Amino acid sequence: MNEPIGLYIMAAIYIVAGIMHFIIPKVYMRVMPRYLPNHKFWVYVSGIAEILLGMGLCFPGLKNISIYLIIVMLAVFLFTIHIYMLSSKKASAGIPKWILILRIPLQFGLMYWAWAYLN
Repeated sequence: MNEPIGLYIMAAIYIVAGIMHFIIPKVYMRVMPRYLPNHKFWVYVSGIAEILLGMGLCFPGLKNISIYLIIVMLAVFLFTIHIYMLSSKKASAGIPKWILILRIPLQFGLMYWAWAYLN
């Protein structure tokens, strides 16, 4: 446990976020782009990915690969989910447009946060 506490906070955030995909999958399915088939499948796959990558942050041998994959995952979420949610009122799931806009730089902030722990 020689890693900074922020790395473990990040791990916990991804693990909890991944678990939420299984507890409230309908919330995630509502924001899935229509062009993606089988929304429930992708919600569960992304939940598993978040859990595994969050756990990977806690193991020194897996930390760097987990960080790279988290950055890729966040980029995929940005260009599929977050941009899609800005495309129409229905896709926004009732979230105010200004919050949806703020989520875009937040994604880059999360990518930077992960990147900062690479060694």
